[in-house]
Amino acid sequence: MAVYALGDVEPRIHPDAFVHPDAVVIGDVEIGAESSVWPGAVLRGDNGGIRIGARSSIQDGSVIHCIPPVPTFVGDECVIGHIVHLEGCTIEDGALVGNGAVVLHFATVRTGALVGSNAVVPDRMEVPSGMMALGVPAKLREGSGKLDHIRSSAADYVAKGRRYKAELRRIS
Repeated sequence: MAVYALGDVEPRIHPDAFVHPDAVVIGDVEIGAESSVWPGAVLRGDNGGIRIGARSSIQDGSVIHCIPPVPTFVGDECVIGHIVHLEGCTIEDGALVGNGAVVLHFATVRTGALVGSNAVVPDRMEVPSGMMALGVPAKLREGSGKLDHIRSSAADYVAKGRRYKAELRRIS
């Protein structure tokens, strides 16, 4: 994996986390226990820091960044889909951000909320618990209520991370 210090600031990656060798982690980044960061993901903590809780997945091609001095937080048991962009926002425990979605500055996605694929959550928007944010710009709809599904998806990625940590090997 490509892990870089930025000046005196080094990423803090829990020993039970899995970071794929083709992911990039830079600077003020903390990754919690049993979380996973997949190929092509970039976590660049140069302006305010990035915190990834325990048992969360940051999937392929996602970009996590921050803005001065606002950190980006991803809570525990979150699912951050493929090619997601998070910047200066908070994703609370047990939330799901679908493939290709963008969540921007000062936005908050509450516990058990869902951001649909390709949605754009603009600056300062709040996605309440149990709601879905869909579209560009995102509009709120009732009906997420699938906290069990989010937890199941998070647990699936914990298992995948364990498997990859134990079994992944380069052959060429």
